[in-house]
Amino acid sequence: MKFSSFLLVLTFLTLSVSAQNKKPNIIFVLADDLGIDGISSYGADLFKTPEIDKLAKNGIRYTNAYTAPLCGPSRAMILTGRYAFRTGAVNQDQTGEFKPSDETMMSKILKSAGYTTSMIGKWGQLPLGPAEFGFDDYLRFTGSGVYNNTDEKKQKYVLNGKDLVLKDNEYMPDLMHDHMVDFLSNHTKDPFYLYYSLVHVHGEIKATPDTKPGTTDFKDLYTDNINYMDKLVGKLIHTLDSLKLRDNTLIVFFGDNGTAGQAAQIGLVNGKKLIGKKGTMQEGGSLVPLIVNWPGVIKKGAVSNSLVDASDFVPTFAEIAGATLPTDKKLDGTSFAKQLNGGKANPRNWIFTELGNDWYVREANWKLNRAGELFDMRNAPFEEKLTPVSDSTKAIKENLQKILNELDPASGVLDKGDGSGRHANKAANKAKKKQDNN
Repeated sequence: MKFSSFLLVLTFLTLSVSAQNKKPNIIFVLADDLGIDGISSYGADLFKTPEIDKLAKNGIRYTNAYTAPLCGPSRAMILTGRYAFRTGAVNQDQTGEFKPSDETMMSKILKSAGYTTSMIGKWGQLPLGPAEFGFDDYLRFTGSGVYNNTDEKKQKYVLNGKDLVLKDNEYMPDLMHDHMVDFLSNHTKDPFYLYYSLVHVHGEIKATPDTKPGTTDFKDLYTDNINYMDKLVGKLIHTLDSLKLRDNTLIVFFGDNGTAGQAAQIGLVNGKKLIGKKGTMQEGGSLVPLIVNWPGVIKKGAVSNSLVDASDFVPTFAEIAGATLPTDKKLDGTSFAKQLNGGKANPRNWIFTELGNDWYVREANWKLNRAGELFDMRNAPFEEKLTPVSDSTKAIKENLQKILNELDPASGVLDKGDGSGRHANKAANKAKKKQDNN
């Protein structure tokens, strides 16, 4: 009896240690064109996001997370951990030019540590396809803002190498969710990495399955899209709970760039409008929501003002997964893994943002751009004040300039288009259209 009891205790301890040592699943949820003015836990006045807010309430909400202000360059930085002047992802067109032999994406890095990997949703301006960069499973659609078919166009997507067409009664975000459920259901035993790239809330803003028939007002439609995105996050959590995966899954919620166009005009945070939007080098172009949730590891309800930029996810996830980082290329990211469990970590002192032939380096209260202009950011994200250099700011500018000099982006890949970071032919097409209308 005593020996049997001993074996029972030993078995329990072995299983407990095994569970504790099991590598965590990693889910990276990437919202499209979503700034902090779209999330209620960030103080958004017009929108309520209770499911996303629950992630923040039970995790860490970062208030100083930055990325490139357009989707292609942003996604390239997220997946490679490298700045655009190194990869060539400086504009929407050039983002599609690098090759798997040139750049190693997160998927391949985590696969080396035993992870099964999946990419679901928008591949954006990234080159080739998910499989070529190491994803085991994928469902990708073409372009951005793909919700449903129209009278003019049938939407295409690719499921693990098979070309398919969206059915007339299908809603792409729901199709993505269903595939995500299938993937999770088939990988409950092995650690997995899921790059879940949402459609919401990229334009054209259309009615959702939950929209009241006849709704045409932009604000109402946009609110419905925010609500549906939040609903999908809640359904993801419910799926993890039902599969008993939640306790061993790290979830990261991030925006690929700031809020776009008309939505940026109506969004408010605590009664104030952000300065800048998607595609601009102002704060609202690159400041995005970052929420990290990991049950039993992250202290609930934490708020961090530590600087994070999009290159940091590669080293962070690699450290958590016990994966080896590539050594043949310069990585720009800094792991913030130790911040998640309350351990001591060396936080970033600055972040770097680049688009086209423009860039800046930003620290807690100041930023310096390529033109040598110094901005007081103490009232950001609502104001950035161009500040003349004086005795009190001379050392600040010199320090930021030193960082830019060490990075030396001008010696790397530059924008071969119009320098704006957008599609190379955008300015030419716009000029031609104007000429045709005259």
